[in-house]
Amino acid sequence: MTRIDAKFAELRKKGRKAFVSYIMAGDPDTERSTAVLKGLPAAGVDIIELGLPFTDPMADGETIQLAGQRALEGGMTLKKTLAMVRDFREGDNTTPIVLMGYYNPIYSHGVDQFLTDAREAGIDGLIVVDLPPEEDEELCIPAQAAGLNFIRLATPTTDDARLPKVLQNTSGFVYYVSITGITGAAAAQAGDVGPEVARIKAATDLPVIVGFGIRTPDTAQAIASTADGCVVGSAIVAEMASGKPVEEVLAFVKSLADGAHRA
Repeated sequence: MTRIDAKFAELRKKGRKAFVSYIMAGDPDTERSTAVLKGLPAAGVDIIELGLPFTDPMADGETIQLAGQRALEGGMTLKKTLAMVRDFREGDNTTPIVLMGYYNPIYSHGVDQFLTDAREAGIDGLIVVDLPPEEDEELCIPAQAAGLNFIRLATPTTDDARLPKVLQNTSGFVYYVSITGITGAAAAQAGDVGPEVARIKAATDLPVIVGFGIRTPDTAQAIASTADGCVVGSAIVAEMASGKPVEEVLAFVKSLADGAHRA
């Protein structure tokens, strides 16, 4: 059982929805992003998605694109991202961390070496948005053999013919993308999300977490109520980019977490 599996088992016992937060490693700098990372569990975050900066983030909108550029300009790398996780694990050995990004940095690092290093650092799962199920032998299956969850995205365009392929080697949870498009592009609507989540849950026993387009505590509550939880990324990244103190960023995260936990 991974930390992700254990977290969802704990949440089910409590009858509570999951709140997942995303931040970009190294944005706006290593010190600030590390401080926020370490403060997320106390702010109510159940699972952390840590972005791995990449030069060509095709699924991301302007907010996260700019975060990745700032991180890269500041010298953030895959190795330094894993060092951040090791630092986090010195004080927290229970909160799951999912590394979210693109395949190129992992491929460049070497898949076998990456999986060894990720496990050693304390990574629990991967979301690699540019590797479709047809490429599962490339990373998904080796990752799961190494004890990491491989989390797949389903979208509004994932029809009934495609869904079984998407789900076949997914573990940890399913990430449902609430809108058609890039991160931060539009607001999620619970009325649209509910039927899609039900369709996915009819095909899998995995938790379904909804992300993209969630910016406020009320929306977090509404979306989490339709699923097993929700993810907020761009809104948190924007708070970090604004220059607000770490304490204010974490207070904003807590407001979102409180919204999701009311669901």
